[in-house]
Amino acid sequence: MTARGKARKKALDVLYEADLRGISAVEVLDTKADDAEQTLNPYTSDLVYGVVEHLDRIDDLLSTYSQGWTLERMPAVDRNLLRIGTYELLWRDEVPPAVAISEAVALATSLSTEESASFVNGLLARILEVKPRLALD
Repeated sequence: MTARGKARKKALDVLYEADLRGISAVEVLDTKADDAEQTLNPYTSDLVYGVVEHLDRIDDLLSTYSQGWTLERMPAVDRNLLRIGTYELLWRDEVPPAVAISEAVALATSLSTEESASFVNGLLARILEVKPRLALD
């Protein structure tokens, strides 16, 4: 796994933990950063802060373009992978879209349900398709 791949996995861990505990992802990230045994890749922090900064818009887009699934019904792993993938697709121009999608799909394949990889792939592909028409801040 590449350094950025590991950073994505760690960002997923942070977002997932925050989601399950009902606390701020920044609080979870800060706790992990304070742990002397852990060294966080700066890209992990970039992803977590980026998702948190754009969370309302990301969740709105996921809710709008997800067919048959509300955010609340999605497995927590999928929901947070989609948040990371959407953030990378829309606000991280240096990340090629194919990389953002394939990394999210790979994590879904290894960490979530049998259907998750195709769901994540389809929804992120839809977000990429509508990107030119979106007003982004």
